[in-house]
Amino acid sequence: MSPVRRCSRTACGRPAVATLTYVYADSTAVLGPLATYAEPHCYDLCAEHSERLTAPRGWEVVRLLDGSAPARPSGDDLEALANAVREAARPQERAAEAGGGGARTADPREVARRGHLRVLRSPDN
Repeated sequence: MSPVRRCSRTACGRPAVATLTYVYADSTAVLGPLATYAEPHCYDLCAEHSERLTAPRGWEVVRLLDGSAPARPSGDDLEALANAVREAARPQERAAEAGGGGARTADPREVARRGHLRVLRSPDN
């Protein structure tokens, strides 16, 4: 069995990209992003069938499009993660300040600190 979920429409073997759910009490068909898990009361639809979806007369179709988050991590996200891992793995070479009583000196790139979290200045600035 293929791990790719297929369109629920008869004789359509294309990969599913959206999930259709009916709210019978409100006479509403809700079409949203592909659900994380296949549910028996939902229908997975391919791009073509999700675009052509119509509802019965008197019903409303609600299309929930999640365009705010990319489907996959972008190159910038992966680069930021790699930089964070490199920074965490780098040995801490901070000397104690003369009057600090053993406290670590601030990194010149560090703008603010709260607990173990640090805000760093952009390397462009």
